[in-house]
Amino acid sequence: MTNRREHQPASRRLACAGCGTEFGCNPSGPCWCSDEAFRMPMPVDGGDCLCPDCLRKLAKQRTSAA
Repeated sequence: MTNRREHQPASRRLACAGCGTEFGCNPSGPCWCSDEAFRMPMPVDGGDCLCPDCLRKLAKQRTSAA
């Protein structure tokens, strides 16, 4: 049997790509972003995730622009 933990990314601390605030990210388990209604694609241009406040601000901007 294979140990599934070996193949899952570990929880990590990130600096928000929007404001620089440090926050936690857990791509292999329950992460705060999985509870958010607004979804963004995973960054592919070398960027990284947004903190909860920046993600919510962006969601509000995009919904009011639509």
